[in-house]
Amino acid sequence: MLSLAFLLFSGMGGCADAPPQVVLYVSADEHIARAAIAAFEQESGIIVKMVGDTEAKKTVGLVQRLRAEKNRPQADVFWSSEVFMTIELAEEGLLEPYESATTATWPGEWRDAQNHWYGFAGRARVIVYSPSRISASQVPQTWMELCQSRFHDKIVMADPRFGTTGGHLGAMKLHWDRKVMPGYYDAWLEGLAANNIRLLPSGNAGVVEAVANGEADVGMTDTDDVWAAQARGLDVDLVYARHSIEPGENGAGTLVIPNTASIIKGGPNPAHAKLLMEFLLSERLERMLADSASRNIPSRPTLAVEFPQLAVPDPLRVDLKVAATMRDTAVRSAMSILSKREPVSQPAMTVPSASPEARN
Repeated sequence: MLSLAFLLFSGMGGCADAPPQVVLYVSADEHIARAAIAAFEQESGIIVKMVGDTEAKKTVGLVQRLRAEKNRPQADVFWSSEVFMTIELAEEGLLEPYESATTATWPGEWRDAQNHWYGFAGRARVIVYSPSRISASQVPQTWMELCQSRFHDKIVMADPRFGTTGGHLGAMKLHWDRKVMPGYYDAWLEGLAANNIRLLPSGNAGVVEAVANGEADVGMTDTDDVWAAQARGLDVDLVYARHSIEPGENGAGTLVIPNTASIIKGGPNPAHAKLLMEFLLSERLERMLADSASRNIPSRPTLAVEFPQLAVPDPLRVDLKVAATMRDTAVRSAMSILSKREPVSQPAMTVPSASPEARN
């Protein structure tokens, strides 16, 4: 990759009167993003105007802002902590295609076919649990086990209208309705509703906090929030939950959601935007994120071997673009079904297992 300094001074003529700058919208955790951006500013000499969002509404708020600014873009680059809403922005024509020597060999499953976005530094969707309240033999190994009656009144998840939870639900609907049986996703939601699952407005970090302080025994969250809680000394652990009831089925394991980087079409600083894209997609940044408190999963195989502790045992094979198209429907179903409150005395339902005939 060409150095940022070379690119800067070979293509930035006429910018000497004012310090060069670039506007970055970012939904990654602020303390992680600021450390990365400081490294870019030091290397490039470009000032980054960073615009973030709240923990509870991260990504959604910025996506809505980008849509509102479509006819007069204010941002140059979007660093999202997830992929599904980035895909929506690409489909809506808000993103500019980008290609370089860096992207030429990018993993196919973590890039847009039209080069509108690139994924990097993933996080896994996991079940967080309390080791002090759930014995090792009782830890749920699949998402379906959350429908068992032993978890009644003991489950939390983030409001799926925001963050990575909604995208995960879209991936679940896609995988289960196609690979298991039609309607399986809604049946799973019914099981969660019968178990009185609680939706938290405080995001995935709030889910981990609720498990740590005893408000719940298990929850749906991301790996980075569990790692951060453990670093603070909280008594929580995680399991890479599977999406299959058949242990030997490959490609039905844990969903990995990458960060994404993209250039906003018509942004005010297009040349500087390309430089920032190169940095966001660099091995240097991905190494920083793997080494950080978030412990993000590298996309580069050559880098991943240096962080074997971050490897996901069996990543879920799912078309992220198709999952993105199912996100809104999956979230609407969740908000409708999970609003049901059943009497505490009524046992939770069990999600039906699919017969071999139904799965074929």
